[in-house]
Amino acid sequence: MPDPKSSILVDIPLKIAAVAAIALSFFQIWQGITAEISAPVFRPIHLSWVIVLVLLTHPLFKHQQHSLQFKLGRLIDTLFAVAIIWSTWRIAKFDYDDIMFLIEGVGETDKLAGCITIVLLLEATRRTVGMVMVSIAALFLTYAMYGNYLPAAIASSGFPLEDIIRFHIFSTNGVYGAPLAIAAGVVFIFVLFGAFLQVTGAGNFFIDSAFAIAGKYRGGPAKASVISSAALGSISGSAIANTVTTGSLTIPMMKKLGYKPEQAAGIEAAASTGGQIMPPVMGAGAFVMAQFTGIPYSEILIVSIMPAILYFACTLLYVHIMACKLGLKGMDNYEKLKVVMERGWHFLVPLVLITALLMMSYSPVLVGIAGCAAILIASMLRKHSRITLPLFFEGMKQGAILALPISVACATAGIVVGVVGQTGIGLQFTQFLIALSGGYLFTALALIALAAVILGMGLPVTAAYIVLSIMAVPTLLDFGVSLLAAHMIVFWLSQTSNVTPPIALAAFAGAGIAKSSPMQSAVQAFKLAQGFFLIPMMMAFSGLIWVDGEVGSFAFATLATIALIIAFAGSIEGYMFGYLTKAERLLWLAAAACMVLGTPMIEVAAMIVLAVLLAWNMRKAQSLKTSSA
Repeated sequence: MPDPKSSILVDIPLKIAAVAAIALSFFQIWQGITAEISAPVFRPIHLSWVIVLVLLTHPLFKHQQHSLQFKLGRLIDTLFAVAIIWSTWRIAKFDYDDIMFLIEGVGETDKLAGCITIVLLLEATRRTVGMVMVSIAALFLTYAMYGNYLPAAIASSGFPLEDIIRFHIFSTNGVYGAPLAIAAGVVFIFVLFGAFLQVTGAGNFFIDSAFAIAGKYRGGPAKASVISSAALGSISGSAIANTVTTGSLTIPMMKKLGYKPEQAAGIEAAASTGGQIMPPVMGAGAFVMAQFTGIPYSEILIVSIMPAILYFACTLLYVHIMACKLGLKGMDNYEKLKVVMERGWHFLVPLVLITALLMMSYSPVLVGIAGCAAILIASMLRKHSRITLPLFFEGMKQGAILALPISVACATAGIVVGVVGQTGIGLQFTQFLIALSGGYLFTALALIALAAVILGMGLPVTAAYIVLSIMAVPTLLDFGVSLLAAHMIVFWLSQTSNVTPPIALAAFAGAGIAKSSPMQSAVQAFKLAQGFFLIPMMMAFSGLIWVDGEVGSFAFATLATIALIIAFAGSIEGYMFGYLTKAERLLWLAAAACMVLGTPMIEVAAMIVLAVLLAWNMRKAQSLKTSSA
C-alpha cells in the first residue's frame, strides 16, 4: 500500500503545473493586449514557461510513482527547470547593443545558457512530440556544424558552436524565430479559445447541430460527423483531439447504424483532419503561412473557403456512397434543428465575431482574445450554459496544456528553419527536387506529397508544414506556381500524415474508439481524405486559388474540381447511383486524369463525357430498381 505522504509529494508537481498553466494563460492574454514586452524578451519567457510546464506534466520516469527512480526523475526535472529559468534570465537580459557582443560575439556564460536552452528544448520536444522531431533538429544542427566535411554538392561552410548559439539563440532567426512567434502569440490564444468552447458546452452544441442537420439522411451519423468536425475541428487545432472529442459520440452511432468499425473510424479521422483546413481558424498552420508569405490572414481565409468546402463535399460523397452500398438509412431519433438552435444559438456569436474581425484585418491575437471574451460572455447569457469560476480556471489550464506540444514543436522547427537560412541548403534541395522530378510539376507534387507523409510520421502538422514549406515552396515557385498557391499546396499536403498509412495518428485514435484494426482504419481514412491530394493538384494546375479579377477561371477551376472529385470517387468505389462495371470504372478514372493533366479544352470534353457517364449510371440504376420492384 503506497505511503499517503508519498502520494501527496507525487501530486504537488501537478498542482504546481495547474497553477503555472493558469498563470501562463493570464500572462499570454496580458501580453496580447498590452504588447508590453519586446519580442527578444517575450519569446524566451514564453518558451521557458512552456518547458517548465512540460517538465512538470511529463516526468522523466512516468511509471512506479512511489519508487526511488520516480523521485530521482523528479529531482532531475527540478534541476532542469532551474537551469532553463537561469538560461532564460541570461537571454532576456542580454544587451544586443553591447560593443563587446558586436566585436567578440557571445561570451562563455551566455554560450552555456544557449546550449542549455537548446538541449532542454529538445528534451521537452522528446517528451511531448517524440524522437523523430528531435532527430531531425539534431541532424540539421550537425549539418550546420560539420557540413564542410560533406561532398561539395550538399556541403555547407561549417559553423563553430559560438556562431550556432549566436544565430539560433541570440537572434530571432532560430529557436526564437517566426514559428515560435506565431505559436507564442496567435496560436496560443486560439487554442485557449478552443478550450473555452469545450468547457462552456459550445462544442456539444456544434455536434448536436450537425446531427439535427444530417441525422435524417442516409448514413446520418457519418454525415453529422463530417459536418461537426468541419465546425469544431477548425477551432480545436488538433485533428487527433477532434477525432477523440466528436468520435466518442459519432463512431458508436455509425457502428450501430451499420457502418463497419474501420469505416466509422476512417470517416471520423478524415473529417476531423479536414477541420484543420476549414476557415475561420484553420489550425495553427495558416497563421504561420501569413507570417511566411506576408499575405494578410483575411486574404488567406477568403481563398481557403472554396477548397475547404470542396474537401468536405468530397468526404461527404464517399460517406454517401458507402451508405448506399451498405443499404443504410437515416436516424430515427434526433433533435430538430429549431430545438438545438433555441438552446445554443448564443454560441454562434463568438464565431461570427472572430470571422468578421479576421475579415476586417484586425490583429489575429486581439481577435483571439476577443473571441475568448465573447464565448465567456455568451455562456453567461443563458442560465443552462452559465460558466462557473472552476470551469473558467479549467479552461485557462487546458488551453495552456494543449498549447505545450505546439510551442515546443514550433521552437524546434525554428532550428530547422534557422539552419536552412544559415547554410543555404534550401537552394540545393530545390535543385535536387527539380532534377529528380525531371522538370514535370506533377512529379514534383508527388515527391512533395511523399515527403509530407514521411515528415508527418514524426512531426505535428504545423511543424511538418514549416519544415516542408522552407524546402519545397521554392521548388513550386520555380515551376511557376504563385506564392500563395505554393504555400497552400504544402499546407494541405502537410495534413495527410494524419490519415495516411503506415502512421495515421487520427485514424489510429478513431480505431481505438471503434475497436477496429488501426491499419484498416487508416486505409479507409486515406480513401475518404482523397481531397487532400486531389484539390492541391487543382490548385497547381487549374487555378483553384482565387485571384482578384479572375472570376471566370476560378469558376471553371471549381467546376473542374467537382468533376474530378466525382469521377475519382466513382472509379475508386465502383458506385455512384448504382454499381459500375470494370470498363466504366476505367472510363471514370480516365476522365479524372484529364481534369488534372489536360488543357482547358480537354477538361471541358472530360466533363461532358463524365456527364454522359453519370446519366447512363443513373438510368441503369433506375432500370434495375424498376425491374426489381
